[in-house]
Amino acid sequence: MNPTPLPSASLSDRFRGFYPVVVDVETGGFDCEGDALLEIAAVLLDMTADGRLVRKQTVSSHVVPFPGSNIDPRALEITGIDPTHPLRAALDEREALDHIFDPVRKAMKAVDCTRAVLVGHNAAFDLSFVNAAIRRTGHKRSPFHPFSTFDTVSLAGLAFGQTVLGKALHVAGLGWDSKSAHSAVYDAEQTADLFCAIVNRWRELHLTAADFEARPTIETVAAD
Repeated sequence: MNPTPLPSASLSDRFRGFYPVVVDVETGGFDCEGDALLEIAAVLLDMTADGRLVRKQTVSSHVVPFPGSNIDPRALEITGIDPTHPLRAALDEREALDHIFDPVRKAMKAVDCTRAVLVGHNAAFDLSFVNAAIRRTGHKRSPFHPFSTFDTVSLAGLAFGQTVLGKALHVAGLGWDSKSAHSAVYDAEQTADLFCAIVNRWRELHLTAADFEARPTIETVAAD
């Protein structure tokens, strides 16, 4: 029997050179082309010496709605965002993207990864709004892969039998505060905790399997 291959303890090798970055956006609706991007948060990850994936740093920005964008009042009721609040300190889309992208590129290079890949809960939604903002601003230096993602909806369904973020976190033994939900920072950090828990559990399962396979069989003991 061939030994079970262990997941790499190097972040540059663990995901085929991809650097996972957990992203959450809050928006004025579901249409990435017409609805406003209002908040964006990104959680940078790191790997410990023993191969565990952990949260490293969170960067975030409020975003000024782009000219002519739509904001559904029902979306604001859910998020609690007031786009006109004088203390919101929002950045224009281009500035907000640079604020997120610059630390992502630095973290990616620090661990010798070649491209960032977006991790999200319903990741296609978050990536669609990021990509739409990139197109609107003509941004040429996005660190993110344009279409590949890691989606914690699918991963949580596989690992914990739950696809709703709060329920998956509960099953995983992690916290969830519904009153703090729908903040880009809170949702991104909770999604990051869930992603790390799944990746780390997978590694533990492989370590257990490898340890089991390394034990001497009855035949081996008898032969000795």
